[in-house]
Amino acid sequence: MNRIFRFGGLLAALLWLAPLTGLHAQTAPSIGPTQLIKVKTKKSKKDELVTIHVTQGDAALGDIKILLYDQTPQHKANFLQKAKSGYYNGTTFHRVIPNFMIQGGDANSKNDDPNDDGLGQPSDPTIPAEIVPELKHQRGAVAAARQGDYVNPQRASSSSQFYIVQNVTGTPHLDNHYTVFGLVVQGQAVVDKIAAVPTTGPDRPVTPVRMKFEVKKLSKKKIMQEYGFQY
Repeated sequence: MNRIFRFGGLLAALLWLAPLTGLHAQTAPSIGPTQLIKVKTKKSKKDELVTIHVTQGDAALGDIKILLYDQTPQHKANFLQKAKSGYYNGTTFHRVIPNFMIQGGDANSKNDDPNDDGLGQPSDPTIPAEIVPELKHQRGAVAAARQGDYVNPQRASSSSQFYIVQNVTGTPHLDNHYTVFGLVVQGQAVVDKIAAVPTTGPDRPVTPVRMKFEVKKLSKKKIMQEYGFQY
């Protein structure tokens, strides 16, 4: 049976911030206060391309290039702020499931204790859900992890942890349950590499897969020509 179905029956628990070895393996951390991000509303002819440089040990796995949707302004502003500030540098993809998704972005994954990866901090803020029906969980979709509906009925997002859909046909069962806020426009093969690395429980790479972020401002015209991204 494909590993994706081992979470069957508890859709809301699929992307807990806590790593899972079973349906009730750990208690999810408490949800922090809601964080409202200041968003610039002025239209621009430029946008910001996010590049994730991925390494495992001494080996470079490649780059993942991401563009973020204007339809999810809170998530876009938050992700860009963290990417520019260096918050994500040194964090890992701490949870990878082949034919499903790869998840990372927890600041805890910078330390030497693998047991707190994915737990986040109790005081970490959340971002209000920005679930846009036309933004689907297609292959390469970038979305925000969150706690399950039973403790988070508003479906507020983690302010740091995100996941990238790796399944070739997408994960449509997650549509309208989690905020999709971006798309991989280059480097999906790197996502596939990450999903295929050897793991130990719960779905944690044996050798940490680390990230370093770079943000570059480009004209939207060049972005559309180079990456086929539509505004």
